Amino acid sequence: MARATWKGTVLAESDSTVVVEGNHYFPPDSINADAFEDASKTTHCPWKGDARYYDVVVDGQRNAAAAWYYPEPKAAAAEIKDHVAFWKGVEVAD
Repeated sequence: MARATWKGTVLAESDSTVVVEGNHYFPPDSINADAFEDASKTTHCPWKGDARYYDVVVDGQRNAAAAWYYPEPKAAAAEIKDHVAFWKGVEVAD
């Protein structure tokens, strides 16, 4: 089972993540929604499409744009639609 944590708080946990380019993408129903706030950041990947970001907020501490997802991925990345991946100090262990 893969688990994403930051500052000792579990952000997501699932035994059905999708690994793409070394990143675990967690299903949307596996995230701790209380720890996420929409961020204004977006990026573009040529083969996955446009990513949107979340800030991760734990005990009043904000990790800006530390999680991302693809709400409308290109066909080649359809399996990660709305799945959430992490970076910027978020620890992911499986």
